[in-house]
Amino acid sequence: MKLLLFFIIAGGTVWGIKAFFALRKLQKRQLLLSTPFPQKWSAILHNNLPPYQNIPPRLQQQLQDYIRIFISEKSFEGCGGLILTDEIKVTISAQACMLLLNRRCDCYPKLYSVLVYPSTYVAGSRSRLALPPSDTSVRLGESWNHGAVVLAWDSVKQGAVNFRDGHNVTMHEFAHQLDQEDGRGDGAPILEIRSAYSTWSQVFSKEYELLQYKTSKGKKSVMDEYGATDAAEFFAVATETFFEKPVQLKKKHPELYHELQGFYKVNPLEWHS
Repeated sequence: MKLLLFFIIAGGTVWGIKAFFALRKLQKRQLLLSTPFPQKWSAILHNNLPPYQNIPPRLQQQLQDYIRIFISEKSFEGCGGLILTDEIKVTISAQACMLLLNRRCDCYPKLYSVLVYPSTYVAGSRSRLALPPSDTSVRLGESWNHGAVVLAWDSVKQGAVNFRDGHNVTMHEFAHQLDQEDGRGDGAPILEIRSAYSTWSQVFSKEYELLQYKTSKGKKSVMDEYGATDAAEFFAVATETFFEKPVQLKKKHPELYHELQGFYKVNPLEWHS
């Protein structure tokens, strides 16, 4: 009744409609977060996400809240015969939402669907949803700029349980989602202040070119060579390295680490003790 009254007062304008649905979403979230976090989900986090037990209680609570919002508002779909379980939903949501901690942001506002295959899949094999340009390559995951992320469950779980190898397909694809929120996947996500883009561009351009050089010469880097593909992939690879190999990244690439820490508002070094 209160929501209806608010809508009438707003006069049915475009602004009023948006405000109406924003208020409705807020009320739903408040109701959702007023209930205790399921114990079964806590057990999943402890079993499948090693750094969870090292995260400070305040951030654990943040993560739990984001997980509940994510699972409530996003549509999960099992593909290739996969039957979805709480373990799958919580493990994916937790890793995706670790990228949101301490940040003033909504919960992936442009994302609507998470499609999960049991293992590696062939891109372009589905016809139910609009797909990117024809592509039949084998994939572990994809991020589409029109509202969907596709993941292979075995790679998701391996990336979560082995949280020190620098490879995390879930964080990689959801970093793409953050990058694409402004409508472009270019390695420059939405930053807090406009003046921050200058330093971001300088640091990321330099580090990207360095990775390209090392890759071309066959030299090793703390970051996966896939990051040398383009600027968007570099940001995604740098993100998974930041969370999974913070010690090495800070030592080898301090400026890059500083920029990522400023964006993500956390220090993963504290979780790897």
